Amino acid sequence: MYSTDKPTILHFEKQEVKKLVSVVIPTYNRRDTLKRAIDSVLSQTYQNIEIIVIDDGSTDDTSQLLASYGDKIFAIHQKNQGVSHARNTGIAISSGEWIAFLDSDDMWLESKIQLQLESLGDSKLLVNHTQEIWIRNGVRVNPKKKHFKYDGSEFNDNLDICRISPSSVVIHRSVFSKTGGFDISLPACEDYDLWLRICNQFEVQYLDKQLVQKTGGHEDQLSRKYFGMDRFRILSLAKMLFFEPLSEDRAQRIFKELSKKINIYNKGCLKREKYKEIEYFNNLQSKCMQCL
Repeated sequence: MYSTDKPTILHFEKQEVKKLVSVVIPTYNRRDTLKRAIDSVLSQTYQNIEIIVIDDGSTDDTSQLLASYGDKIFAIHQKNQGVSHARNTGIAISSGEWIAFLDSDDMWLESKIQLQLESLGDSKLLVNHTQEIWIRNGVRVNPKKKHFKYDGSEFNDNLDICRISPSSVVIHRSVFSKTGGFDISLPACEDYDLWLRICNQFEVQYLDKQLVQKTGGHEDQLSRKYFGMDRFRILSLAKMLFFEPLSEDRAQRIFKELSKKINIYNKGCLKREKYKEIEYFNNLQSKCMQCL
């Protein structure tokens, strides 16, 4: 169903809720790839799934596509507020004990959810992520070494760059009660920000299987939209120091990474004569030092 009104929360029988997986798909003007994404969820071998599509103010014919699925999906339209707001909306209205995200330009292999839940089993772990297949401009490519995924995805392994893809995770909804959702103030690197907060408080299980096909190279990717993506990671690291419960060792590691990123970013700003930004980040570094 497709509605522009306040969504109605879906209700399920108690015996189903425990194993229900809510799949949140944010989308904005990606009608063609969105169909492939939705169909890959409908084709999952694990069938106890609700699909929630958040149309973040699309101006193409996304609404017609979503309407064509009828009651197979639950879709709402909101004014354009960014991917973080869209994902948070999906989390808020979801009914499942487990939540998975799928970007509208990605797709899942049919056994993804089943294998992740089987891997989690009775382990008491609350987060699982997988390996991916990367497609760039229609060609399969190998990820760079810096994107290497570590078994267990420990906190320290995620300080330099985001190694956990939103499309690869399954998360117990209780995790968000402790960490909060995606930070809507960050126009990019919002996934890096969330995974840092999650890895700081939870062990993340890694399933070394390629169960997600990630598609890149198109013009609307955030990595192409913003100059100096590291500045958003710097802000995220500063937030960790200001607001998150940290061990002394982790605080030191965060500050070291923040200082390294500021040094590199400031060199780029100097070439572009962005002196106010240099001053801002130098002041931020000084404030962060006081947290140690």
